[in-house]
Amino acid sequence: MGRGKIEIKRIENATNRQVTYSKRRSGIMKKARELTVLCDAQVAIIMFSSTGKYHEFCSTGTDIKGIFDRYQQAIGTSLWIEQYENMQRTLSHLKDINRNLRTEIRMGEDLDALEFEELRDLEQNVDAALKEVRQRKYHVITTQTETYKKKVKHSQEAYKNLQQELGMREDPAYGFVDN
Repeated sequence: MGRGKIEIKRIENATNRQVTYSKRRSGIMKKARELTVLCDAQVAIIMFSSTGKYHEFCSTGTDIKGIFDRYQQAIGTSLWIEQYENMQRTLSHLKDINRNLRTEIRMGEDLDALEFEELRDLEQNVDAALKEVRQRKYHVITTQTETYKKKVKHSQEAYKNLQQELGMREDPAYGFVDN
C-alpha cells in the first residue's frame, strides 16, 4: 500500500513546515550525492530556510564558484554584471560627493577670486554659524552647571542627614568635643 498524494501548497503550521523542510532538505541532499556518484555529474545546491539558515551541497572535486562560472558560460550571460554596475554607480556617486566636499573645504583658499559682496555674505554666514555654535556651547555649559549644582545640593543634604544621625546617638563615635 503506497502513500497518498499530498497537495503541494504552503504549510501553514510553522512547526510542521520546519519539520517538512528538514526532512526534504536531507532527502534532496541525499539525491544530489547519489547523482554525483552514480552519474559523475557536477551538482551544486544552495538553500535558505525560512528562518534564514544556509545549507549547501557541492560535488567533490568542484567548488560553487566553478559551477556558477560554467552556468554563466552555458546560458551566455553574466550573473555578476548587474552587481558590478551597481557598485560602479555607487562608486561614481561617492566620488562626486567626495569632490564636492573637497571643493567646500578648499573654499577658504580661493578667497582672492571673490567679490566684495560675496566676501560680506561669507562673513555673515560665518558670523551666524559662530553665533549658533556659541549658543549651543552656552546651553551645554548651563545644563552641566545646573546638574552639578543639584549634585552638590544633594551631597550637602546627605551630609546634613548623616550629621543628624551621628548627633542623635547617645555615645557619639565621631565628632568634636567642646571644652
